[in-house]
Amino acid sequence: MTIKVHPPATVLVLVAVLAISIAGCQRHQGADNDSGTSMVMAEPTDYSPSQKAAILETFPAPYNTADLAAGEKQFAKCRACHTITPDRMNMTGPHLYGLFGRKSGTEPGYTYTEAMTAHNVVWDFGTLDTYINAPQQVVKGTKMGYTGIQNATDRHNLIAYLALETTPRSESAGTVSQGASSQSQKLP
Repeated sequence: MTIKVHPPATVLVLVAVLAISIAGCQRHQGADNDSGTSMVMAEPTDYSPSQKAAILETFPAPYNTADLAAGEKQFAKCRACHTITPDRMNMTGPHLYGLFGRKSGTEPGYTYTEAMTAHNVVWDFGTLDTYINAPQQVVKGTKMGYTGIQNATDRHNLIAYLALETTPRSESAGTVSQGASSQSQKLP
């Protein structure tokens, strides 16, 4: 067995490259809506299990029977491109905080395609369900390269999770749009 010994200069170069790589991982990379300012990621709202159950009951069927833990697992597919926290940081895709009740293609700080701006819907349980099923077919020309979630239960779980996690919560109450109806639900 032969052990190869590297000259000290090679070892120093390798250590320097490693140090630069590690330092780069800790540097703020910025987002397209932060104007170069340093941002601290907001923590998601931490609802108790009883609060989650109470909120879930207010959602329209079939979302009111969704499995929020399964919805969170579905969101793992979205996390590479979207954030859901109150800091509203855009990534490859727009942030989703405050999504329910927002008109498509209108959130300031994100550059949408003309197709998404022209889509002209207000995001709610029904419009999200249709879109997430087949984004590229529903909005031809969308930037979203994801093919969608065809399984209805998986979509319902994801949408209920998004409604819970992305709806702004005030100390008094928040609202979640129910879709075609003009009713809204209070979040504790």
